[in-house]
Amino acid sequence: MTPIRVMVVDDSAVVRQVVKQALAVDPGIEVIAAASDPLFALEHMKRAWPDVIVLDIEMPRMDGLTFLRKLMAEHPTPVVICSSLAEKGSEAAMNALAAGAVSIITKPTMGLRQFLEDSANDIVHAVKAAARAHMGRLGRAAALAATPVPRPKLSADAVIAAAPAGGLGTGAGMVRTTERFIAIGTSTGGTQALEAVLTRLPAVSPPIVIVQHMPERFTGMFAERLNTLCAIEVREARHGDRVTPGRALIAPGGKHMMVARSGAQYKVEVVDGPLVNRHRPSVDVLFRSCAKFAGRNATGIIMTGMGDDGARGLREMREAGARTIAEDESTCVVFGMPREAIRLGGVDTVLPLDRIPEAVMQSLRG
Repeated sequence: MTPIRVMVVDDSAVVRQVVKQALAVDPGIEVIAAASDPLFALEHMKRAWPDVIVLDIEMPRMDGLTFLRKLMAEHPTPVVICSSLAEKGSEAAMNALAAGAVSIITKPTMGLRQFLEDSANDIVHAVKAAARAHMGRLGRAAALAATPVPRPKLSADAVIAAAPAGGLGTGAGMVRTTERFIAIGTSTGGTQALEAVLTRLPAVSPPIVIVQHMPERFTGMFAERLNTLCAIEVREARHGDRVTPGRALIAPGGKHMMVARSGAQYKVEVVDGPLVNRHRPSVDVLFRSCAKFAGRNATGIIMTGMGDDGARGLREMREAGARTIAEDESTCVVFGMPREAIRLGGVDTVLPLDRIPEAVMQSLRG
């Protein structure tokens, strides 16, 4: 197979060298160029266009965010941001995701070489995931609007036990409440997809709980950005938060989020725990809690993302009586998660991205 052609754009010679070394060990990847800033990169790209670009944000002559927007406007290309700005909690990295970057690798300001060497698997995995992204669909999602180290793959059992036969969510105590909510799970391409959905909801909307695969610190910035764009309230979830109409709660990076019953109402629990499906937060953990404690009072939606996190949990939600929806392949940046959910029999309805806001509002009518 033809190797993935990668260009590294970073003003640090150390970063360029170490990232090139990390990628060179994988025979499926070829680093075709390394440039110290976007203008040098553009000169290289006249001769050979890369399949994926690994891009810093802070650089001389032209910053990475300007370069990213230029790329997405003129020649959409998968971009992996590799930036120390995340360590500072910069909004610029969040803006990069909104502008079309596929994923983020955070790098520290100190101990950079050792960090990059230790994160070689992350870098390789992020580049391969980016190479599978459908950039045309990423652009459409943006217009409508973290990649962990491989390790043993645990299921949701590591955080939350499954409901007993029949499911707590389908028991008499669970159906007496009239409270209903939406649970959404997404990954690669999800920042743009979530923006496309949430910005189209009116202030009076169903409660929403969300797992978006993102690193720590980014979920807070992401929620703050959406909150400025949406009629509904959007914020990073805190342990014990009520699940209430007109509010979307986004699971914090590095923590799992579950829904639990509190009398006739719902709240979220934000907890530590091992990686599930190599993610924390995990969509499967959220969806299983919805199946266990909400049953038919919940609607589960799985959208664009690589891998299979959420597929089993969505099936559990459907078996517990919940309505379940998957984003259609035609609008997914990466169709992995929805495809697996469909394959496992966990999906009632398949909808393109522009029809999901309507489906969210229909859930108010049960």
